[in-house]
Amino acid sequence: MKSDLPKVLHQLMGRSLVGHVLHASTVLSADQTIVVVGHKADQVITHLSEIAPSVKTVLQAEQKGTGHAVRVSLPPGIKGTVVVLNGDVPLLREQTLQSFVETHERSGAAATVLAAELVEPNGLGRIVRNEHGEFECIVEARDATPEQLAIHEINAGIYAFDADALADALGHLTTHNDQGEEYLTDVFALLKAQGAPIAVHVAPDVTETMGCNDRAELANLRALLRDRVNLELMRDGVTILDPATAWIDVTVEVERDAVIDSNVQLHGATRIGSGATIGPEVMLLDTVVGKEAFVVKAHAIGAEVGPSSSVGPYAYLRPGTVIGRSAKVGTFVEVKNSSLGEGTKVPHLSYVGDGTIGQHTNIGAGNIFANYSGAAKSRTTIGDHVRTGSATTFVAPVEVGDGAYTAAGSVVTKDVPPGALAVARSHQRNIDDWVARSRAGSAADEAAKRAKKEAEKDED
Repeated sequence: MKSDLPKVLHQLMGRSLVGHVLHASTVLSADQTIVVVGHKADQVITHLSEIAPSVKTVLQAEQKGTGHAVRVSLPPGIKGTVVVLNGDVPLLREQTLQSFVETHERSGAAATVLAAELVEPNGLGRIVRNEHGEFECIVEARDATPEQLAIHEINAGIYAFDADALADALGHLTTHNDQGEEYLTDVFALLKAQGAPIAVHVAPDVTETMGCNDRAELANLRALLRDRVNLELMRDGVTILDPATAWIDVTVEVERDAVIDSNVQLHGATRIGSGATIGPEVMLLDTVVGKEAFVVKAHAIGAEVGPSSSVGPYAYLRPGTVIGRSAKVGTFVEVKNSSLGEGTKVPHLSYVGDGTIGQHTNIGAGNIFANYSGAAKSRTTIGDHVRTGSATTFVAPVEVGDGAYTAAGSVVTKDVPPGALAVARSHQRNIDDWVARSRAGSAADEAAKRAKKEAEKDED
């Protein structure tokens, strides 16, 4: 991956690569889930403690192959079925994994390999079967004959074993190969030589078995997962106008009859209510949007948009923003750690920071909630049915009572009683002929002279 981040921690549509695998494996209800860590183990362990604290980790201090990884992590005396998964197969479906294990246990096999049919299996290990279609061996591409290379059934690197059979075979692995490593695939050869039954389960979709070894392959997985998520949402009653530009994390919830327009990104714990319209050009992270709300050309993080509300275009909702029912946050408005009551409007060109605004209030154009003194942040509280004039600045902490008004251009530093009009601006003073004295000969001076001449003519 050419990265300071371990491969399994790279993100893909709302989860890390290993997070996707662990999520799929929950369907098995395993007695124990063990993750073998090696390269940059501390980072992986920290991540696992955050997303799956019940998972146990085992350190493979020296990376001596897949067989060695399983051998050092296999609990002594364990019984039943052991499933081995790669940490970089994020598209594996729960139902595929469940049916794979069911095949293994129903067949009574000592080992079962997950296979996939691939049109161009270049560089991948092949599943060789006998004339009866039974498992014969797994052969790596570099060791395969021309006839074996013509096989399209590949080893997906996902296995199920009988614990006793696995433990015994692991004890007989050698490093007599080009890599000097213990190969887990050699377990199949050992079990086959003992006459133990081996089964093959073919994945219904080859993309489920795909891993990644570089950023280009990761991008390919991302596109495949995007298409899968969008298809499932559309079949569940969500309208997605341009699926190629809708990027919706697997952790996001979208209710039926919602409409997702073009160039939309929905991330994290975002939830979209039924009938809501999102986009075009929207990015939401950990944001809740209520039913029938409308969000266009907006960016929101950790916000809540109430039912039937409107946000955008060009709005920015920062963490802690709560917008009530039928409220509006309009063009070039930023809201942070503030609440807007039902029916309240902040239509344009305003900053609302650390504020509480009541119901059915209108915040005029260019209002600023001056919430930071340079040392501490304070709140502004505005009541119900308030009308604030354009270019009003509220210097927190300050409170405006219900039904009050503020005059345009006011700087409000004191509380405003209910029903009062706050006028907090200096009187205008015009200095005649200032331009003629200070900017003589300028374009402004010439324009002023022309205007005065026209005025004199009109007076005559």
